[in-house]
Amino acid sequence: MRILIRFSGEITIKKRRTRARFLERLASNVQDALQTVGAPFALQRERSRLLVETDSPQALETLSRVFGVQTLSVVERRSVTTLDDIVKVGTELYKETVAGRRFAVRARRLASGKSFPFSSLDIERELGAALAPSAAGVDLEHPQVTIFVEVHSSGADFFTEKIFGPGGLPLGTAGRSLALLSGGFDSAVASWLMLKRGVELEYLFCRLGGSLHEHGALRVAKVLADRWSYGSFPKLYTLDFEPVVAHLQERVEPRLWQVILKRLMYRAAENLAKRFHLIGIVTGESIGQVSSQTLQNLAVISQASELPVWRPLLGLNKDEIIARARHIGTYEYSATVAEYCAILPKHPATAASLKAVLAEEEKLDMGVLERAVANMRAYDLRRMELGAYEAPALEIEEIPEGAVVIDLRSPQSYRAWHYPGALYKDFLTALKEYPSWERDKVYVLYCEVGLKSAHLAEKMRRDGFQAFHFKGGWPKLVQYALERDLVPPEILPSSAWT
Repeated sequence: MRILIRFSGEITIKKRRTRARFLERLASNVQDALQTVGAPFALQRERSRLLVETDSPQALETLSRVFGVQTLSVVERRSVTTLDDIVKVGTELYKETVAGRRFAVRARRLASGKSFPFSSLDIERELGAALAPSAAGVDLEHPQVTIFVEVHSSGADFFTEKIFGPGGLPLGTAGRSLALLSGGFDSAVASWLMLKRGVELEYLFCRLGGSLHEHGALRVAKVLADRWSYGSFPKLYTLDFEPVVAHLQERVEPRLWQVILKRLMYRAAENLAKRFHLIGIVTGESIGQVSSQTLQNLAVISQASELPVWRPLLGLNKDEIIARARHIGTYEYSATVAEYCAILPKHPATAASLKAVLAEEEKLDMGVLERAVANMRAYDLRRMELGAYEAPALEIEEIPEGAVVIDLRSPQSYRAWHYPGALYKDFLTALKEYPSWERDKVYVLYCEVGLKSAHLAEKMRRDGFQAFHFKGGWPKLVQYALERDLVPPEILPSSAWT
């Protein structure tokens, strides 16, 4: 199989030396992609193309995820010297393909007119006329099949399909940066967009919700590394931010929790970026999406770091971000991580002043943040096996008889409907009071997506409790209850899903 790789248009317009550097890096990234999937191959550089010869069934799909690749085609390369040769080969190859179908012929002549004294239009007319008797007709606007012919100095390539790659710039041609990765939709998509612009990334995750939270972010980072980082070997650095959050909640006015927490994350990111000589911090912030992302709050948060902050999602809607996450392959994992909502105050500041924020930060012992950075953990994403870092066995898919069921959602959601017999507990209150609960009981916890419940269950387990969280969170619990006729039909579908 011969795969013809066409470059992104942004590469072809670069000056000669820059273009040569970009193409050298693209060829190296293509080689890394094919070696990663164990595909035997031969790579040939042509004037405006790369040609890969391989028998690997994985090669085409893998190469469609290499940044800098605009389109790919599986081609039939034939030695031709005349227009008659092209028509003869094209007819042999595609007579059966166009049978009973509307078709078009698209031709390009990449070689000089001296070598091939005929035009692209001549090819389209002559080959089209030869194929027409077998087809249902010529349709230049909406053909059912298109025959492509590209003539070059060594012959002609024939193909019927162009597969789109991601485009952009070859990874590694635009510097290196640090991405703050939460594991949710936004930060993963923001990271992907920076990768597309040729920026190599390292990742930083600030863990707020226990091992399951970290494991979810690790799965998201693994997708970005394994599927999209050919030519690079990124690391995910994780910090235990639970002590930082606890300290913040003790000392700081609740309405400023989110803004100051983000500033602390920026400081941690700045520390790592300077240590590893990375340019700037990448975040998934989008204007107005949540309270901490108003223009005023973003302005205040940005001043926590001397480094530039790259925010590729600023103007995107949430539905655009989620659609991109599906394409990237992170959606399934990000959906289970979601926003860690345990530190959301009832009335967050939407226009925090820098003066007020700085005054509140004076109450903090920054040694807590320094210790979190000092105890940093690193994952070599592409070289690691994810199975070696499985999440703790906290999940349960059924409610055992006699279990104490605890609802950690909002009071409004609990009042709308809750699992029969479930107790309501505010999450932050539960974190403080669970040591006083009865230790001879089995506890099953649930929340919106399973993150808070997993966090609390893990803490309880460490203290000797028999605690679980319901797998899949609230949506799966409702499905479980429906199967057992435990949900009154009059409250569905809207209010029970709050």
